[in-house]
Amino acid sequence: MIDITDRIFLAHQGGKIHTRPNLPILNHDDLARIYTPGVAQVCTAIHEDPEQVYALTVKRNMVAVVTDGTAVLGLGNIGPYAAAPVMEGKAVLFKQLAGINAFPICLDTTDTEEIIRTVKAIAPIFGGINLEDISSPRCFEIERRLEEELDIPVFHDDQHGTAIVVLAGLINALKVTGKQIDHVRIVVNGVGAAGVSICRMLLAAGARHLVPVDQEGALIRGGNYTHPKWQWLAGQSGVEDQPGTLQEVIAGADVFIGVSRGGILQPQDVQRMAPLPIVFAMANPEPEISPELALPYARVYATGRSDYPNQINNVLAFPGIFKGALECRAQRINDQMKLAAAQAIAAVVRDTELNAAYIIPSLFNDQVVIKVRQAVIEAAVSSGIAKIIPPGFEI
Repeated sequence: MIDITDRIFLAHQGGKIHTRPNLPILNHDDLARIYTPGVAQVCTAIHEDPEQVYALTVKRNMVAVVTDGTAVLGLGNIGPYAAAPVMEGKAVLFKQLAGINAFPICLDTTDTEEIIRTVKAIAPIFGGINLEDISSPRCFEIERRLEEELDIPVFHDDQHGTAIVVLAGLINALKVTGKQIDHVRIVVNGVGAAGVSICRMLLAAGARHLVPVDQEGALIRGGNYTHPKWQWLAGQSGVEDQPGTLQEVIAGADVFIGVSRGGILQPQDVQRMAPLPIVFAMANPEPEISPELALPYARVYATGRSDYPNQINNVLAFPGIFKGALECRAQRINDQMKLAAAQAIAAVVRDTELNAAYIIPSLFNDQVVIKVRQAVIEAAVSSGIAKIIPPGFEI
């Protein structure tokens, strides 16, 4: 044996992305136009009118994928160096699926203030900021502050991308079961960054019987919590007020959404749910309950894995969301845009195709980015946060 190669490691040799010029420099004339002295005219134009940066640089189609490596996939706190391959992969997806240039920014700090300062300092060349794999609760403060202090869209994908695709899947799962979101009882197990955002999205979509569950039990309406996002949930009328463990509150629930850890749900728990139960077991790599155990009793089953039907995958959301937000120069990505994105993703699955094993489109379906982009622009324009209105989107 001379050598051993692994196709996964081979695909990562030298990284997964590179930069390339839009115009070649073949002679002195090219050099004079693209660099000095010609570039000075462009610099002066931007200096005199800063808005020209969107027309004359990469800013209008460039996203920073920012992480500190503290909450990477199912790997946890592995640091910025080990997180880099994930951020590179995200950049590849931005480019391949939506034609957006993206660059990984892996920060060697976990200090909240330093991360905020750094992102603000590099923001001039980026049209949007995609926060990635930053641990809770710091991710909430980082996103909030950057949204307030920057005039470009900031999006923490682990929170909002997950929530958007969960809602898209649930819209179609409810169609399969003949139920309505304002009537069903929904248990969300795991109230970290993704879980809180899922709860917020469900409430915004009309959920009226929501049970957020942490490892200590159900968060209840009127409860007193030190975590500010939990306290916000406790103040929502759509959150139930009865305490209990997961096994207690799952009884009679129509929907289970898990963003927690593997193996915590048993077949008898699904049996105790309401008729035609919906189970989204999204812990990775091991779901909260495997399909082999859940499907004899669940009407609809989904996971975060690609080797099972109905994969709840953030890739369905962020390319189209940023494409729409960048095109209309949205100052932020608001709740209306997120809801519109979820509805657009759900609509890609036609009623004639919809069934229990197909509630969410494939990430390779080219209609996803097209429909999400359109919905996001329409929502941005109607909610008044679009700086420009692309042709065809006039109200």
